[in-house]
Amino acid sequence: MNESQKATPAKHQVTNPKLLLWVLMIVYVLNFLDRQIVNILAEPISRDLGLSDTQIGLLTGLAFALFYTLLGIPIARYADNSGTNRVGLISISLAVWSAMTALCGLAQNFAQLALARVGVGVGEAGCTPAAHSLITDSAPAEKRSSAIAFYGLGIPIGSLLGLVIGGVLNDAYGWRVAFMAVAIPGLILAALLPFLLREPRKAEAAARALSGEKAREVLSTKEALREVFSSRAFIMLAVAASFTAFLSYGKSVWAVILFIRSHGLSPGETGLLLGLVLGVAGMIGTWLGGMMADKFGKMDKRHVLTTPAIGMFIAAPILFLGYFATDWRVAIMLLVVPTALNAAYYGPTYACVQGLVKPEARAIAAAVMLFAQNLIGLGLGPLLFGIMSDAFKPYAGDESVRWVLYGAAWLGLIPAFFFWRASLRLKAELKSG
Repeated sequence: MNESQKATPAKHQVTNPKLLLWVLMIVYVLNFLDRQIVNILAEPISRDLGLSDTQIGLLTGLAFALFYTLLGIPIARYADNSGTNRVGLISISLAVWSAMTALCGLAQNFAQLALARVGVGVGEAGCTPAAHSLITDSAPAEKRSSAIAFYGLGIPIGSLLGLVIGGVLNDAYGWRVAFMAVAIPGLILAALLPFLLREPRKAEAAARALSGEKAREVLSTKEALREVFSSRAFIMLAVAASFTAFLSYGKSVWAVILFIRSHGLSPGETGLLLGLVLGVAGMIGTWLGGMMADKFGKMDKRHVLTTPAIGMFIAAPILFLGYFATDWRVAIMLLVVPTALNAAYYGPTYACVQGLVKPEARAIAAAVMLFAQNLIGLGLGPLLFGIMSDAFKPYAGDESVRWVLYGAAWLGLIPAFFFWRASLRLKAELKSG
Protein backbone atom coordinates (compact mmCIF):
# COMPACT_ATOMS: atom_id res chain seq x y z
CA MET A 1 0.00 0.00 0.00
CA ASN A 2 1.44 3.42 -0.92
CA GLU A 3 1.50 6.50 1.34
CA SER A 4 -1.54 8.15 -0.21
CA GLN A 5 -3.59 5.03 0.41
CA LYS A 6 -2.39 4.85 4.03
CA ALA A 7 -3.48 8.43 4.60
CA THR A 8 -6.97 7.82 3.23
CA PRO A 9 -9.67 6.12 5.31
CA ALA A 10 -10.70 2.74 3.88
CA LYS A 11 -14.27 3.78 3.19
CA HIS A 12 -12.94 6.58 0.97
CA GLN A 13 -10.52 4.55 -1.17
CA VAL A 14 -10.35 5.89 -4.72
CA THR A 15 -10.95 3.90 -7.90
CA ASN A 16 -7.92 2.47 -9.67
CA PRO A 17 -7.11 4.98 -12.45
CA LYS A 18 -7.00 2.25 -15.12
CA LEU A 19 -10.41 0.91 -14.09
CA LEU A 20 -11.75 4.47 -14.12
CA LEU A 21 -10.50 5.05 -17.67
CA TRP A 22 -11.83 1.74 -18.97
CA VAL A 23 -15.30 2.17 -17.45
CA LEU A 24 -15.63 5.79 -18.58
CA MET A 25 -14.47 4.85 -22.07
CA ILE A 26 -17.16 2.15 -22.24
CA VAL A 27 -19.75 4.72 -21.12
CA TYR A 28 -18.54 7.00 -23.92
CA VAL A 29 -18.78 4.13 -26.41
CA LEU A 30 -22.46 3.79 -25.48
CA ASN A 31 -22.80 7.58 -25.67
CA PHE A 32 -21.69 7.65 -29.30
CA LEU A 33 -23.38 4.38 -30.19
CA ASP A 34 -26.75 5.84 -29.19
CA ARG A 35 -25.91 9.23 -30.71
CA GLN A 36 -24.62 8.00 -34.08
CA ILE A 37 -26.76 4.95 -34.82
CA VAL A 38 -29.29 7.30 -36.40
CA ASN A 39 -26.76 7.97 -39.20
CA ILE A 40 -26.93 4.46 -40.63
CA LEU A 41 -30.69 4.33 -40.04
CA ALA A 42 -31.35 7.74 -41.65
CA GLU A 43 -32.10 6.45 -45.15
CA PRO A 44 -34.47 3.63 -44.01
CA ILE A 45 -36.21 6.07 -41.63
CA SER A 46 -36.53 8.60 -44.46
CA ARG A 47 -38.15 6.04 -46.74
CA ASP A 48 -40.50 4.74 -44.03
CA LEU A 49 -41.62 8.13 -42.68
CA GLY A 50 -41.28 10.10 -45.94
CA LEU A 51 -38.69 12.62 -44.71
CA SER A 52 -36.73 15.19 -46.71
CA ASP A 53 -32.92 15.55 -46.53
CA THR A 54 -33.42 18.68 -44.43
CA GLN A 55 -35.50 16.71 -41.91
CA ILE A 56 -32.80 14.02 -41.82
CA GLY A 57 -30.31 16.78 -41.05
CA LEU A 58 -32.51 17.97 -38.18
CA LEU A 59 -32.86 14.48 -36.72
CA THR A 60 -29.18 13.64 -36.96
CA GLY A 61 -28.03 17.05 -35.75
CA LEU A 62 -29.99 19.98 -34.36
CA ALA A 63 -32.77 18.01 -32.60
CA PHE A 64 -30.07 16.33 -30.49
CA ALA A 65 -27.54 19.14 -30.24
CA LEU A 66 -29.76 22.04 -29.18
CA PHE A 67 -30.73 20.63 -25.78
CA TYR A 68 -27.37 18.89 -25.37
CA THR A 69 -25.61 22.24 -25.57
CA LEU A 70 -28.17 24.28 -23.61
CA LEU A 71 -28.06 21.89 -20.66
CA GLY A 72 -24.33 21.17 -20.88
CA ILE A 73 -23.09 24.29 -19.08
CA PRO A 74 -25.47 24.25 -16.06
CA ILE A 75 -24.89 20.51 -15.61
CA ALA A 76 -21.12 21.07 -15.84
CA ARG A 77 -21.42 23.84 -13.26
CA TYR A 78 -23.10 21.30 -11.01
CA ALA A 79 -20.31 18.80 -11.74
CA ASP A 80 -17.66 21.37 -10.72
CA ASN A 81 -19.31 21.75 -7.30
CA SER A 82 -17.07 20.04 -4.74
CA GLY A 83 -20.07 18.30 -3.19
CA THR A 84 -21.29 16.72 -6.43
CA ASN A 85 -20.93 12.98 -6.98
CA ARG A 86 -19.81 12.93 -10.62
CA VAL A 87 -20.13 9.14 -10.84
CA GLY A 88 -23.79 9.35 -9.83
CA LEU A 89 -24.34 12.16 -12.33
CA ILE A 90 -22.91 10.07 -15.18
CA SER A 91 -24.97 7.04 -14.11
CA ILE A 92 -28.26 8.99 -14.20
CA SER A 93 -27.32 10.57 -17.53
CA LEU A 94 -26.57 7.15 -19.04
CA ALA A 95 -29.94 5.79 -17.90
CA VAL A 96 -31.81 8.77 -19.40
CA TRP A 97 -30.19 8.73 -22.83
CA SER A 98 -30.48 4.94 -23.12
CA ALA A 99 -34.19 5.04 -22.31
CA MET A 100 -34.77 7.82 -24.85
CA THR A 101 -32.87 5.85 -27.51
CA ALA A 102 -35.31 2.99 -26.98
CA LEU A 103 -38.21 5.43 -27.43
CA CYS A 104 -36.81 6.43 -30.84
CA GLY A 105 -37.80 2.97 -32.03
CA LEU A 106 -41.44 3.61 -31.10
CA ALA A 107 -41.78 6.90 -33.02
CA GLN A 108 -44.52 7.01 -35.66
CA ASN A 109 -43.69 10.36 -37.29
CA PHE A 110 -41.05 13.07 -37.58
CA ALA A 111 -42.23 15.04 -34.52
CA GLN A 112 -42.15 12.01 -32.20
CA LEU A 113 -38.72 10.95 -33.42
CA ALA A 114 -37.39 14.50 -33.05
CA LEU A 115 -38.66 14.66 -29.44
CA ALA A 116 -37.02 11.33 -28.63
CA ARG A 117 -33.74 12.60 -30.09
CA VAL A 118 -34.07 15.69 -27.91
CA GLY A 119 -34.34 13.33 -24.93
CA VAL A 120 -31.13 11.56 -25.97
CA GLY A 121 -29.41 14.94 -26.07
CA VAL A 122 -30.72 15.87 -22.61
CA GLY A 123 -29.29 12.66 -21.14
CA GLU A 124 -25.92 12.85 -22.86
CA ALA A 125 -25.36 16.44 -21.66
CA GLY A 126 -24.31 15.10 -18.25
CA CYS A 127 -21.59 12.74 -19.44
CA THR A 128 -18.41 14.24 -20.90
CA PRO A 129 -17.76 17.34 -18.73
CA ALA A 130 -18.03 15.22 -15.58
CA ALA A 131 -15.95 12.44 -17.14
CA HIS A 132 -13.16 14.84 -18.22
CA SER A 133 -13.12 16.32 -14.73
CA LEU A 134 -12.82 12.84 -13.17
CA ILE A 135 -10.02 11.83 -15.55
CA THR A 136 -8.07 15.05 -14.95
CA ASP A 137 -8.28 14.52 -11.18
CA SER A 138 -6.91 11.00 -11.63
CA ALA A 139 -4.17 11.44 -14.31
CA PRO A 140 -0.88 13.35 -13.95
CA ALA A 141 -0.51 16.42 -16.20
CA GLU A 142 2.21 14.82 -18.35
CA LYS A 143 -0.12 11.93 -19.25
CA ARG A 144 -3.33 13.95 -19.58
CA SER A 145 -3.52 13.96 -23.39
CA SER A 146 -3.16 10.17 -23.51
CA ALA A 147 -5.72 9.65 -20.75
CA ILE A 148 -8.33 11.89 -22.39
CA ALA A 149 -7.52 10.37 -25.80
CA PHE A 150 -8.19 6.92 -24.31
CA TYR A 151 -11.59 8.14 -23.14
CA GLY A 152 -12.04 9.69 -26.59
CA LEU A 153 -11.71 6.23 -28.16
CA GLY A 154 -15.40 6.01 -27.34
CA ILE A 155 -16.08 8.24 -30.37
CA PRO A 156 -14.69 5.94 -33.11
CA ILE A 157 -15.63 2.72 -31.28
CA GLY A 158 -19.17 3.91 -30.58
CA SER A 159 -19.54 5.24 -34.11
CA LEU A 160 -18.19 1.95 -35.50
CA LEU A 161 -20.62 -0.10 -33.43
CA GLY A 162 -23.47 2.24 -34.34
CA LEU A 163 -22.83 1.74 -38.04
CA VAL A 164 -22.22 -2.01 -37.87
CA ILE A 165 -24.88 -2.99 -35.33
CA GLY A 166 -27.41 -0.49 -36.68
CA GLY A 167 -26.89 -1.62 -40.27
CA VAL A 168 -27.06 -5.33 -39.50
CA LEU A 169 -30.12 -5.04 -37.24
CA ASN A 170 -31.87 -2.80 -39.76
CA ASP A 171 -31.34 -5.27 -42.60
CA ALA A 172 -32.53 -8.17 -40.43
CA TYR A 173 -35.30 -6.66 -38.27
CA GLY A 174 -35.83 -3.00 -39.24
CA TRP A 175 -34.74 0.33 -37.80
CA ARG A 176 -37.13 0.26 -34.85
CA VAL A 177 -35.62 -2.90 -33.39
CA ALA A 178 -32.13 -1.45 -33.93
CA PHE A 179 -32.90 1.55 -31.71
CA MET A 180 -34.41 -0.55 -28.94
CA ALA A 181 -31.66 -3.18 -28.96
CA VAL A 182 -28.75 -0.75 -28.53
CA ALA A 183 -30.45 0.89 -25.53
CA ILE A 184 -30.26 -2.25 -23.37
CA PRO A 185 -26.50 -2.24 -22.53
CA GLY A 186 -26.69 1.38 -21.37
CA LEU A 187 -29.54 0.70 -18.98
CA ILE A 188 -27.61 -2.23 -17.48
CA LEU A 189 -24.34 -0.28 -17.10
CA ALA A 190 -26.18 2.69 -15.56
CA ALA A 191 -27.31 0.41 -12.72
CA LEU A 192 -23.79 -1.01 -12.22
CA LEU A 193 -21.80 2.22 -12.47
CA PRO A 194 -22.11 3.36 -8.81
CA PHE A 195 -20.72 0.00 -7.70
CA LEU A 196 -17.77 0.10 -10.16
CA LEU A 197 -16.48 3.63 -9.58
CA ARG A 198 -16.01 5.93 -6.58
CA GLU A 199 -16.07 9.70 -6.49
CA PRO A 200 -12.43 10.74 -5.69
CA ARG A 201 -13.57 13.98 -4.04
CA LYS A 202 -14.61 12.00 -0.97
CA ALA A 203 -11.06 10.69 -0.56
CA GLU A 204 -9.61 14.16 -1.22
CA ALA A 205 -11.88 15.73 1.39
CA ALA A 206 -10.92 13.06 3.93
CA ALA A 207 -7.21 13.59 3.23
CA ARG A 208 -7.58 17.37 3.62
CA ALA A 209 -9.43 16.91 6.88
CA LEU A 210 -6.58 14.76 8.23
CA SER A 211 -3.89 17.21 7.13
CA GLY A 212 -5.77 20.37 8.04
CA GLU A 213 -5.54 21.63 4.45
CA LYS A 214 -8.18 24.10 3.26
CA ALA A 215 -10.83 23.01 0.76
CA ARG A 216 -10.52 24.06 -2.87
CA GLU A 217 -11.66 27.54 -3.86
CA VAL A 218 -15.27 27.72 -5.06
CA LEU A 219 -15.82 29.84 -8.18
CA SER A 220 -19.12 31.44 -9.11
CA THR A 221 -20.47 30.72 -12.59
CA LYS A 222 -19.42 34.21 -13.68
CA GLU A 223 -15.90 33.72 -12.31
CA ALA A 224 -15.61 30.27 -13.91
CA LEU A 225 -16.68 31.60 -17.32
CA ARG A 226 -14.30 34.57 -16.96
CA GLU A 227 -11.51 32.07 -16.23
CA VAL A 228 -12.35 30.16 -19.41
CA PHE A 229 -12.72 33.11 -21.78
CA SER A 230 -9.64 34.93 -20.50
CA SER A 231 -7.56 32.38 -22.43
CA ARG A 232 -6.86 33.34 -26.03
CA ALA A 233 -5.62 29.80 -26.66
CA PHE A 234 -8.97 28.44 -25.51
CA ILE A 235 -10.90 30.72 -27.89
CA MET A 236 -8.79 29.66 -30.89
CA LEU A 237 -9.12 26.02 -29.82
CA ALA A 238 -12.89 26.44 -29.63
CA VAL A 239 -12.97 27.81 -33.19
CA ALA A 240 -10.76 24.96 -34.45
CA ALA A 241 -12.70 22.24 -32.62
CA SER A 242 -16.07 23.67 -33.70
CA PHE A 243 -15.09 23.63 -37.38
CA THR A 244 -13.72 20.13 -36.92
CA ALA A 245 -17.00 18.95 -35.38
CA PHE A 246 -19.07 20.76 -38.02
CA LEU A 247 -17.26 18.88 -40.77
CA SER A 248 -16.98 15.59 -38.89
CA TYR A 249 -20.66 15.28 -38.00
CA GLY A 250 -21.75 16.45 -41.44
CA LYS A 251 -19.46 14.00 -43.20
CA SER A 252 -20.35 11.09 -40.90
CA VAL A 253 -24.03 11.36 -41.84
CA TRP A 254 -23.75 12.17 -45.53
CA ALA A 255 -20.80 9.90 -46.37
CA VAL A 256 -23.02 7.00 -45.24
CA ILE A 257 -25.81 8.25 -47.51
CA LEU A 258 -23.29 8.71 -50.36
CA PHE A 259 -22.35 5.02 -50.21
CA ILE A 260 -26.02 4.00 -50.16
CA ARG A 261 -27.27 6.35 -52.89
CA SER A 262 -24.28 6.72 -55.22
CA HIS A 263 -22.37 3.48 -54.68
CA GLY A 264 -25.49 1.29 -54.38
CA LEU A 265 -24.65 -0.45 -51.09
CA SER A 266 -27.32 -1.51 -48.58
CA PRO A 267 -27.40 0.03 -45.08
CA GLY A 268 -26.02 -3.22 -43.66
CA GLU A 269 -23.14 -3.34 -46.16
CA THR A 270 -22.38 0.35 -45.67
CA GLY A 271 -22.45 0.07 -41.88
CA LEU A 272 -20.16 -2.94 -41.87
CA LEU A 273 -17.64 -1.51 -44.34
CA LEU A 274 -17.51 2.08 -43.13
CA GLY A 275 -17.88 1.07 -39.50
CA LEU A 276 -14.99 -1.38 -39.49
CA VAL A 277 -12.56 0.37 -41.83
CA LEU A 278 -13.13 3.98 -40.77
CA GLY A 279 -13.86 3.05 -37.15
CA VAL A 280 -10.47 1.37 -36.79
CA ALA A 281 -8.82 4.33 -38.54
CA GLY A 282 -10.52 6.70 -36.10
CA MET A 283 -9.36 4.64 -33.11
CA ILE A 284 -5.76 4.66 -34.33
CA GLY A 285 -5.85 8.39 -34.99
CA THR A 286 -7.43 9.24 -31.63
CA TRP A 287 -4.90 7.16 -29.70
CA LEU A 288 -1.86 8.36 -31.64
CA GLY A 289 -2.97 11.97 -31.30
CA GLY A 290 -2.90 11.69 -27.51
CA MET A 291 0.37 9.76 -27.43
CA MET A 292 2.17 12.18 -29.74
CA ALA A 293 0.87 15.19 -27.81
CA ASP A 294 2.29 13.83 -24.54
CA LYS A 295 5.58 12.80 -26.16
CA PHE A 296 6.35 15.96 -28.11
CA GLY A 297 4.61 18.28 -25.67
CA LYS A 298 7.35 17.49 -23.13
CA MET A 299 9.89 19.02 -25.52
CA ASP A 300 7.81 22.08 -26.38
CA LYS A 301 4.27 22.82 -25.23
CA ARG A 302 3.40 24.11 -28.70
CA HIS A 303 3.78 20.59 -30.08
CA VAL A 304 0.75 19.38 -28.11
CA LEU A 305 -1.29 20.71 -31.05
CA THR A 306 1.17 20.05 -33.88
CA THR A 307 -0.37 16.70 -34.87
CA PRO A 308 -3.94 17.99 -35.40
CA ALA A 309 -2.68 21.11 -37.23
CA ILE A 310 -0.47 19.25 -39.71
CA GLY A 311 -2.77 16.20 -39.90
CA MET A 312 -5.82 18.17 -41.02
CA PHE A 313 -3.79 20.03 -43.62
CA ILE A 314 -2.62 16.74 -45.14
CA ALA A 315 -6.09 15.14 -44.89
CA ALA A 316 -7.97 17.68 -47.07
CA PRO A 317 -6.79 16.69 -50.58
CA ILE A 318 -6.90 12.94 -49.84
CA LEU A 319 -10.43 13.27 -48.53
CA PHE A 320 -11.49 15.07 -51.72
CA LEU A 321 -10.14 12.19 -53.82
CA GLY A 322 -12.06 9.71 -51.64
CA TYR A 323 -15.35 11.47 -52.31
CA PHE A 324 -14.49 11.84 -56.00
CA ALA A 325 -13.82 8.12 -56.53
CA THR A 326 -16.61 6.23 -58.33
CA ASP A 327 -15.53 2.74 -57.15
CA TRP A 328 -16.64 2.21 -53.54
CA ARG A 329 -13.54 0.09 -52.79
CA VAL A 330 -11.19 2.87 -53.86
CA ALA A 331 -13.31 5.43 -52.03
CA ILE A 332 -13.15 3.59 -48.71
CA MET A 333 -9.39 3.08 -48.92
CA LEU A 334 -8.83 6.76 -49.70
CA LEU A 335 -10.87 7.74 -46.64
CA VAL A 336 -8.74 5.73 -44.18
CA VAL A 337 -5.79 8.10 -43.73
CA PRO A 338 -7.86 11.33 -43.55
CA THR A 339 -10.15 9.71 -40.98
CA ALA A 340 -7.17 8.87 -38.76
CA LEU A 341 -5.61 12.31 -39.17
CA ASN A 342 -8.87 14.15 -38.46
CA ALA A 343 -9.45 12.09 -35.29
CA ALA A 344 -6.06 13.00 -33.77
CA TYR A 345 -7.32 16.31 -32.37
CA TYR A 346 -9.44 14.96 -29.49
CA GLY A 347 -6.88 14.13 -26.79
CA PRO A 348 -4.63 17.17 -27.39
CA THR A 349 -7.59 19.58 -27.56
CA TYR A 350 -9.36 18.49 -24.39
CA ALA A 351 -6.10 18.07 -22.47
CA CYS A 352 -5.36 21.71 -23.32
CA VAL A 353 -8.87 22.70 -22.24
CA GLN A 354 -8.26 21.10 -18.83
CA GLY A 355 -4.79 22.66 -18.54
CA LEU A 356 -5.78 26.22 -19.49
CA VAL A 357 -8.06 26.77 -16.46
CA LYS A 358 -8.06 26.29 -12.69
CA PRO A 359 -9.22 22.88 -11.37
CA GLU A 360 -12.44 24.51 -10.11
CA ALA A 361 -13.41 25.44 -13.68
CA ARG A 362 -12.45 22.26 -15.53
CA ALA A 363 -15.90 20.76 -16.05
CA ILE A 364 -17.36 24.06 -17.20
CA ALA A 365 -14.40 24.58 -19.56
CA ALA A 366 -15.11 21.18 -21.13
CA ALA A 367 -18.82 22.07 -21.30
CA VAL A 368 -18.14 25.38 -23.05
CA MET A 369 -15.99 23.57 -25.60
CA LEU A 370 -18.69 20.92 -26.07
CA PHE A 371 -21.28 23.70 -26.36
CA ALA A 372 -19.36 25.22 -29.27
CA GLN A 373 -18.57 21.88 -30.87
CA ASN A 374 -22.05 20.43 -30.66
CA LEU A 375 -24.17 23.49 -31.38
CA ILE A 376 -22.06 24.44 -34.40
CA GLY A 377 -20.85 20.95 -35.30
CA LEU A 378 -23.57 18.46 -34.51
CA GLY A 379 -26.38 21.01 -34.60
CA LEU A 380 -25.53 22.70 -37.88
CA GLY A 381 -23.25 20.22 -39.70
CA PRO A 382 -25.76 17.52 -40.73
CA LEU A 383 -28.51 20.12 -41.13
CA LEU A 384 -26.60 22.48 -43.45
CA PHE A 385 -25.19 19.53 -45.39
CA GLY A 386 -28.80 18.34 -45.88
CA ILE A 387 -30.00 21.81 -46.93
CA MET A 388 -27.16 22.09 -49.46
CA SER A 389 -27.91 18.59 -50.77
CA ASP A 390 -31.55 19.55 -51.35
CA ALA A 391 -30.41 22.76 -53.07
CA PHE A 392 -28.07 20.87 -55.42
CA LYS A 393 -30.58 18.14 -56.32
CA PRO A 394 -32.12 20.00 -59.33
CA TYR A 395 -28.64 20.10 -60.88
CA ALA A 396 -26.95 16.95 -59.56
CA GLY A 397 -29.77 14.52 -58.74
CA ASP A 398 -28.64 11.77 -56.35
CA GLU A 399 -25.06 13.00 -56.77
CA SER A 400 -25.91 16.16 -54.78
CA VAL A 401 -24.49 14.56 -51.64
CA ARG A 402 -21.15 14.06 -53.40
CA TRP A 403 -21.05 17.76 -54.36
CA VAL A 404 -21.57 18.78 -50.73
CA LEU A 405 -18.79 16.46 -49.55
CA TYR A 406 -16.35 17.96 -52.08
CA GLY A 407 -16.62 21.29 -50.30
CA ALA A 408 -16.43 19.68 -46.87
CA ALA A 409 -13.08 18.08 -47.72
CA TRP A 410 -11.37 21.42 -48.48
CA LEU A 411 -12.96 23.24 -45.54
CA GLY A 412 -10.76 21.07 -43.31
CA LEU A 413 -7.97 23.60 -43.93
CA ILE A 414 -9.76 26.08 -41.65
CA PRO A 415 -9.41 24.11 -38.38
CA ALA A 416 -5.83 23.23 -39.34
CA PHE A 417 -5.02 26.96 -39.34
CA PHE A 418 -6.67 27.63 -35.98
CA PHE A 419 -5.01 24.64 -34.28
CA TRP A 420 -1.67 26.08 -35.41
CA ARG A 421 -2.60 29.55 -34.10
CA ALA A 422 -3.69 28.10 -30.74
CA SER A 423 -0.41 26.19 -30.43
CA LEU A 424 1.53 29.46 -30.44
CA ARG A 425 -0.20 30.49 -27.18
CA LEU A 426 0.41 27.30 -25.20
CA LYS A 427 3.83 28.23 -23.77
CA ALA A 428 2.33 31.33 -22.17
CA GLU A 429 -1.00 29.89 -21.03
CA LEU A 430 -0.83 26.14 -20.43
CA LYS A 431 -0.60 25.31 -16.74
CA SER A 432 1.67 22.52 -15.51
CA GLY A 433 -0.65 21.02 -12.90
